Amino acid sequence: MDPGVTDKLRIIPRPDHNVSRSSISRNALKVLYRLKDAGFQSFLVGGGVRDLLLGREPKDFDIVTDAHPDQVRELFRNCRLIGRRFRLAHVFFGPEVVEVATFRAAVADEDDDEGDPTRLMSDSGRIIRDNLYGSIDEDAWRRDFTANALYYNIADFSIWDYVGGVEDVRAGVLRVIGDPETRFREDPVRMLRAVRFAAKLGFRMHADTERAVDELASLVAEVSPARLLDEILKLFFGGHAVQSFELLRQHHLFGCLFPLTEQALDDPAKPEFRHMVTHGLESTDARVAEGRPVTPTWLFAVLLWDAIQQRAEELAAEGVHEYQSLHIASEEACRRQQATIALPRRFVQPMRDMLAMQPRFRIQQGPRVLRMLDHPSFRAAYDFMLLRVAAGVEAPEVGAWWTEIQTLEPHEQAAKARARGGSRRGSRSGRARRRPRARQGP
Repeated sequence: MDPGVTDKLRIIPRPDHNVSRSSISRNALKVLYRLKDAGFQSFLVGGGVRDLLLGREPKDFDIVTDAHPDQVRELFRNCRLIGRRFRLAHVFFGPEVVEVATFRAAVADEDDDEGDPTRLMSDSGRIIRDNLYGSIDEDAWRRDFTANALYYNIADFSIWDYVGGVEDVRAGVLRVIGDPETRFREDPVRMLRAVRFAAKLGFRMHADTERAVDELASLVAEVSPARLLDEILKLFFGGHAVQSFELLRQHHLFGCLFPLTEQALDDPAKPEFRHMVTHGLESTDARVAEGRPVTPTWLFAVLLWDAIQQRAEELAAEGVHEYQSLHIASEEACRRQQATIALPRRFVQPMRDMLAMQPRFRIQQGPRVLRMLDHPSFRAAYDFMLLRVAAGVEAPEVGAWWTEIQTLEPHEQAAKARARGGSRRGSRSGRARRRPRARQGP
């Protein structure tokens, strides 16, 4: 542990800060008070304290204590222990989950033999085991950024600040605790978290933090694809996708995560693809702001579209049918992307169907129109087609035609399709049809 950290403790009394119990979840308060009443230290910690200081409504309320996980479970019947690398207690109150962690100790394994299975760190400095408990002084050092290392003490409603976090929050500075290079080598995901918090909070990175991110960006390739998927969803589905995208590119992280996309973005002959990506991320942010659903299927379709389209064109030149070429190209692009970010099959399958439908929007006559409207993936495919229109890679009249036909009654839709010269064979004009579902989209 940094020997200077415990010397910097500043206790900020209740009159000198704006964090109020009235802004804390009632269930989180129950956990805090029960731990305190049982004789344990009990603090609200991290993003919850940071957001309350900023006057924001926290998404989660996390708690730390000197009680061990088994002791927490004894206090709460509605508790479940999770985690291998570090044991956590989840206390359930209906849909709300309050996470309780035991204070963590500093990681140091200089005396461990190289072959010892209890080793805490790899040769490169990565933390591989973390199930050591310690004191609040040690726990403060183990946190990533000063803004996230603030403790609200339920005993007297003060804030404990070991690392100057209150000043950094008020100044809008994102600063790594300790040496940035060491901390990023311990866990390269911290670089992605730095981008996420900078985008979410509008903070600027401290110069030392920013320099280390730029120099060590390639280390994210060492993180497991499954863990990177979780971080990507946090980055792009938190309502700040555009800013996250810009910061990832600025700090050389995006190309490590999406090499196929980065290659296309760097091509000066493809400005429309950059426009398409930006517009797609703006649409995602708008949906998050409106409380509408967002899906990884949409995100990966947008980011991989250029690579998929390019490969599909090559297959079509070899004689593969246009629809089939998009199916194959989607599978190949997803397989290549899997090398860095895990893509579960539940995302790949609907993405493949959505992209393969794109050429069919140019068919505006006959029974195929009605079959398109009934397709389970129609709404997502339609939204993606509108994105292509906005990027200038699809004709505006195509988007206008399909937008209009959705406003019509079933018999009017069939008539509109026939008016384009199509046959009545196979149409459903004689019976009611369901309207396109709007459950999918960005």
